[in-house]
Amino acid sequence: MAQYDLETLRQLKRGELPFHLVHEMQSSHKDSDRFFKMLAIAQESVPWDDRILLPYAEHLYIVEKPDKSRVVKCDCGHEFGDYRRNWKLRALVYVRDTEEKINEIYPNMLGCDPEWMHLREYICPGCGTLLEVEAVPPGYPVVFDFQPDIDTFYEKWLKKPLNRE
Repeated sequence: MAQYDLETLRQLKRGELPFHLVHEMQSSHKDSDRFFKMLAIAQESVPWDDRILLPYAEHLYIVEKPDKSRVVKCDCGHEFGDYRRNWKLRALVYVRDTEEKINEIYPNMLGCDPEWMHLREYICPGCGTLLEVEAVPPGYPVVFDFQPDIDTFYEKWLKKPLNRE
């Protein structure tokens, strides 16, 4: 099992490693403390002190506040509220629902048909970062990607129960 030092993992997070090394890291068994190393790297990369419990998506984390509440938080510090509620409902949303809007990002004739599909762009109100894009039929409900069972993950998978006191 390969062990990777923190600097190599920082380079992985920043997208600075050559493809062959990324492929090797993704394909091989993970070192037993990789999750905690990546948490430490994520924690040092953000300007706030709330404890990161779980990376949720690129630029998004589930964090534990000093009062033990758990929220979805962006790199910039903007909070989207309780992690058990869909963070997208508190994001700025830009919907590409016309040919004109779709052609802003796709060359003519290569985009989707707006009568069949809309592109929803979810943007952080705090920093303007594009956080996610959904390609959905018109009128489709907002997708709730997943709701992790954080306590079970820490207790049963990581064998390190969280202190909830």
